[in-house]
Amino acid sequence: MLPLEGVTVIAVEQYGAGPFGTMLLADLGAEVIKVENPAEGGEVGRHVGPHYFGPGNSHFYQSFNRNKRSITLNLKHPEGMAVLHELVRHADAVLDNLRGDLPDKLGLTYEHLKAVNPKIVCAHLSAYGRQGPRRAWPGYDYLMQAEAGYLSVTGEPDGPPARFGMSVVDMMTGLMTVFGLVSGVVGARASGKGTDVDVSLFDTALHNMTYLATWYLNGGHNQGREPRSAHPSLTPSQLYRTRDGWLFIMCNKEKFWPVLCERIGRPEWAEDPRFRSFKDRLANRELLTVLLDEALGQRTTAEWVEALGGAVPAAPVLDIAQALENPFVRESGRVADFTGPDGAVRMLTGPVRIGGETLPTRTAPALGADTEEVLGRIGIGPERIAALREQGAL
Repeated sequence: MLPLEGVTVIAVEQYGAGPFGTMLLADLGAEVIKVENPAEGGEVGRHVGPHYFGPGNSHFYQSFNRNKRSITLNLKHPEGMAVLHELVRHADAVLDNLRGDLPDKLGLTYEHLKAVNPKIVCAHLSAYGRQGPRRAWPGYDYLMQAEAGYLSVTGEPDGPPARFGMSVVDMMTGLMTVFGLVSGVVGARASGKGTDVDVSLFDTALHNMTYLATWYLNGGHNQGREPRSAHPSLTPSQLYRTRDGWLFIMCNKEKFWPVLCERIGRPEWAEDPRFRSFKDRLANRELLTVLLDEALGQRTTAEWVEALGGAVPAAPVLDIAQALENPFVRESGRVADFTGPDGAVRMLTGPVRIGGETLPTRTAPALGADTEEVLGRIGIGPERIAALREQGAL
């Protein structure tokens, strides 16, 4: 029994942020019914290249939509909206990741749907929120990273501003949205009353500045980029050179420093007054970087991982291929074959593990693959489905 079995979520979603969040719900047993407009060829993620399994079935789409179900439904058609209402009557939540002004226009808010189901939770993921001067603005991950300050703390001090290599704000916002959705469902089941839940890319990006924001708001400290991707106040906590590459070491507790000194053959550094405490090491970080580069340069990255692993927090710097071929990944079920009608897709498994339970491993659905079955369950038979298709509602 997975923890979200019995929870039904209708997902009016596209691209990355919303689909990432609902995919995590589907992993844990929720029935996620993905609503796609057939007139537009389904959601845009199906067509994001450059790699495809077939028409309308991109690698990108598969990466964000495992374990879901797909129905075709045109919400701009009156009969399509009538079908949505019938689905809402049997659902716990509706999630959309549309531009902030669109949920109200399409009738996806609690105000529009509470007459159909007073316990429905309506979760809205937008770029800048559904209120305020930017509610109708389109927006994407990299823009949020730029405006929320991420680029100013990423990269080398003498280089240009740099974004994260992944769409980290999209994925954080998807997770934040489904956290709000599940919280809303818990509350609705207790109180009998649903609600709107609003999360935006911008708010999530800004909130994740956490301690950097507090430093500025209370102490006026405007953190910039540090060399070697260093922690702003702790050292050694950065990249160091090895004989054949790079190693990231994080002695973020004082207890790790003497262990590191011992393991690299420099035990005397532990009591050196220049390096004895965090404060001492930070004041002498440039010198310490030179000395650690020299010591670590005597062996390869793999040799140092073997020598330090489990005693000092350290990790090799790998590329994507190396990361996925890592034995720690391969031997622990973090990659699996997801199966479906069109064959297997090899993908990462979800990050949440439920003790003793096997999580589902179904590929993302074909466009409209579950329309007849899902609608049949709520009393919409073949004749009406055929009529809805003829009218352009399905």
